[in-house]
Amino acid sequence: MILGSTDGRAPQGFAPVAIGLCLTLIHLISIPVTNTSVNPARSTGVALFAGPELFSQVWLFWVAPIIGALIAGWVYSSVFSAPVVRPEERIGETV
Repeated sequence: MILGSTDGRAPQGFAPVAIGLCLTLIHLISIPVTNTSVNPARSTGVALFAGPELFSQVWLFWVAPIIGALIAGWVYSSVFSAPVVRPEERIGETV
């Protein structure tokens, strides 16, 4: 959502609305089901006070988003990237 709504080809000014609605949807669906946290810092803070048995799982709340972001960036640039046209390659256009 973030990559698509902030792309130069997307309508300007709607990125905050799209990102906010997507985050709201994530919370509305996943919090009642799994009590999820989409913020690694929040997960770490809760685990610090919950006890050592829960703190052993916090690494996943940091590693998974980083790996997911790398994969999303690669997929988005591979699938949705616009071809780069250099000015000297444009035929018949005024620069």
